[in-house]
Parts: sequence; structure tokens; C-alpha cells
Amino acid sequence: MEKTTHFGYKQVDVEKKQGLVKEVFDSVAGKYDLMNDVMSMGTHRLWKNYTISSSNVKEGDHVLDIAGGTGDLAIKFRKKVGPSGKVILSDINESMLHEGRKNLINHGIIDVEFVQANAESLPFEDNTFDCVSIAFGLRNVTDKDAALKQMYRVLKKGGTLLILEFSKVENQMLEKAYDFYSFNLIPKFGEYFANDEDSYQYLAESIRKHPDQETLKAMVLDAGFEFCEFHNLTGGIVALHKAVKT
Repeated sequence: MEKTTHFGYKQVDVEKKQGLVKEVFDSVAGKYDLMNDVMSMGTHRLWKNYTISSSNVKEGDHVLDIAGGTGDLAIKFRKKVGPSGKVILSDINESMLHEGRKNLINHGIIDVEFVQANAESLPFEDNTFDCVSIAFGLRNVTDKDAALKQMYRVLKKGGTLLILEFSKVENQMLEKAYDFYSFNLIPKFGEYFANDEDSYQYLAESIRKHPDQETLKAMVLDAGFEFCEFHNLTGGIVALHKAVKT
């Protein structure tokens, strides 16, 4: 019997999901930053700033940003680690890495390393990084448990994991308004600004299929971390999970 998983609200063969997600991000890569600003009304920048301020990253650290997209976090991490540190931006999608390179060059940053990699099988040695981050990427990973174990493996002892992701809204009235916005307006924004309604319909659906705050916290602990906490942002529309490898 074939194993299935969710792709938005659809059930698909496990082996097919990665390719379907690739098609989505190949389609949205060129408009990724614009659509993030449109969909969140710029709030994603505040969420990412909070993530950086929570990171404990210091000069000389080595940082891995998984599913780093167009490099928003990598740019900020590069400034924090200084000339003696190192930042690697990884993404499974070549189109997103291409956009990331362009964005960093436009910011005058040429010393971030780019690695095309699957979060489920990271090509790095054990105990390599002081910080591993993944922002708005975990929900697109097929085997999240495998990815979390890989993040644990490549972190140094005492290293920090940061997961910034859409989550479960706390307030019922806010949840209703957010659902209306997500399913009625976001796909239309995708059609208008990126000529791609279907991809943004998937993105809205993928948020609802992602584990809630407590479930994700339990998954992080099951991956080997002994400490994990989360902070809700914008009423739980987004949550930042922070874990430490002890």
C-alpha cells in the first residue's frame, strides 16, 4: 500500500510531495519578497527581526539557515557573526537559491555560502553550527520528524534551533477573520501580483495542515532536544519555537 501525505488539503503519494512543492516555489520565487510584503502587510519583517533578536548569535558563530529563501535571515545573521563567523543559506529549491543570491548581492553581501539541500538529509557534519534556523519552511517538508533530527544532529552542544512558522491562532474571532483573509484574499493577491492563484491557495492550506504550537514543541523534544519553548506572535498567526541542544 502506497504511503500518502498532505499537499495542502489534498492527499498525495509521499514520493510526489517534494516535486509538487518544488513546482510551487519555482512558480513563486520571482515574486516571493513582494508577496510576503503584500500577504503580511509587511509584518513578516517584524517576525524575522524578533527571531534574530532571540537567536543569541554572536560574533564568530556558524549559522545554518534552512529553507532560507531570498535571504532575509541570512542577511541579518551575516551582520551578527562578523568577519570571523560563517553563514550558510540552504534551500531545496534551486529557483529560491537563485533569488537569494541576487538579493544578497544587492545588499552588498558576497560571503554567505549557498547549499542546495533537503532538510531531511542535511549534507553537514555532526556538531557544526551554533545556530540553525528555518523560517516558513518546515510546513513544506514531507518528513518533519526526520528534518528536526537532522537539525539536532548538525547543531553543536549548546546550539540553538529557531523555527519561525505559521501556527494556530489563539482568539476565535481573530481566527475567523484570518481564515476569511487566507482563503478569499491571499489566492486573489497571488493571481493579481504573481499570476498564480493555485500556489497561494496551496500556501494557505499548508498553514492549516501544519502542527499547532504544542504539537510542534513535542516533535522538537522527540527529536532529541531537552529544552523547547515557543512564543506566539500576532495572536498565534505565527509562532517562534526556540530549542537548545544540551
